[in-house]
Amino acid sequence: MPGRTLPTFTLAEVESHNSSKSCFVTVGSNVYDVTDFVDSHPGGADLVLDYAGKDIKDILEDEDSHTHSQAAYEVLDDSLVGFLASANGKTKSAALANGNGAANGVNGTTYVHPRTGMSCEEDLSKDTDISSDYKTHKFLDLGRPLFPQVWMGGFSKDFYLDQVHRPRHYKGGESAPLFGNFLEPLTKTAWWVVPLVWLPLVSYGLYLASWGFTNPLGEVACFGFGLFLWTLIEYIMHRFLFHLDYYLPDNRVGITLHFTLHGIHHYLPMDKYRLVMPPTLFIALATPFWKLAHTIFFWDWHIATAVYCGGVFGYVCYDMTHYFLHHQNLPLWWKQLKKYHLEHHFLDYENGFGVTSPFWDKIFGTELELRSKKN
Repeated sequence: MPGRTLPTFTLAEVESHNSSKSCFVTVGSNVYDVTDFVDSHPGGADLVLDYAGKDIKDILEDEDSHTHSQAAYEVLDDSLVGFLASANGKTKSAALANGNGAANGVNGTTYVHPRTGMSCEEDLSKDTDISSDYKTHKFLDLGRPLFPQVWMGGFSKDFYLDQVHRPRHYKGGESAPLFGNFLEPLTKTAWWVVPLVWLPLVSYGLYLASWGFTNPLGEVACFGFGLFLWTLIEYIMHRFLFHLDYYLPDNRVGITLHFTLHGIHHYLPMDKYRLVMPPTLFIALATPFWKLAHTIFFWDWHIATAVYCGGVFGYVCYDMTHYFLHHQNLPLWWKQLKKYHLEHHFLDYENGFGVTSPFWDKIFGTELELRSKKN
């Protein structure tokens, strides 16, 4: 399933929208519906209608004819309705992905994703112009606390999902304010907190469980089963809880919960202090699994505990892997995993839910197709 993008139009379809009742224009491969702007154009409606159904790139850049202000480009940003298809039915951007075209009219093979405007993982770390971003998208001001903006924003679900999956990067790699008050420190967790808190507890749990096994291999098998089970839980939670997305209720409660749980990570994916799970949140999510493990293996507390410890160890591996995929240079095999996960962020958030491994993506048909670089 491809990532959610705007529709494509043939050139003939664009050219047919050439009246004051429906006025489309293009800039390169982008298609804009400027119908509502026709009568508001400072130079009069006729000047806009002269270019109805046509490409306006040249006239926008022609300073001898008229120098267009930033406001004109903001009108276009708000009016994007789709992308121009080439003769074979693909968008120009899609052709670029196969090495058959040029990005933004410049010869080359760089693919720019039409929704996020990004071409590679390095784009995730480019500082966002806070003022320009807010002015253009009318979503969140990164210079002010984010939580109250989401709660009070009155955003529709569709608008929110479109914006929250367009990655931003806070200046200098710092953390954008979430609450902006005494709660702020509670929202940040350094990566080393995860192994420091949970590995001693896993070790203690395995020690207690060992008293119920006459053969140590039995405990190892239960621990390994829990570790394997975690990989499935990781996939299910990432896909069906963190990416509930289109099943969210279209109200501020659902949107704010989504943003707090996982949306902020997709909005600011390189924030190193909001990347691993705070211990309090993990306790809330892990407690039902403790009860579930001891319900399923009701006949033996030691087996249930060993399986559970394997699952918690899997979680620790997951959070460490997740952090290092975002913030460290890795050996060759891990580089592919890093590319896989970061493309989930800037290319296709509706696929690629496996973080420690793409195994379950392959099983359930949500595997990302990695794009190879073309020279």
